[in-house]
Amino acid sequence: MKKSGQALVEYILIIALISVIAIALVNYLGGYLKDAITKTSCSLVDEEYIKGEKPGEGYCSGDKDQKE
Repeated sequence: MKKSGQALVEYILIIALISVIAIALVNYLGGYLKDAITKTSCSLVDEEYIKGEKPGEGYCSGDKDQKE
């Protein structure tokens, strides 16, 4: 009996598992990552970072669409 395709299936399952874990981490930590990037970009353009109520809702003081 040939078992040449068995290793390929195992590699595909490992890659799929790593992909699912990576997507779950980005969804879970995405707001915090967005806040970190926004905070850095605010300091680059000399604006004040304003923290939002939830992770991912922070913005720079110059953003007109967020100031309503």
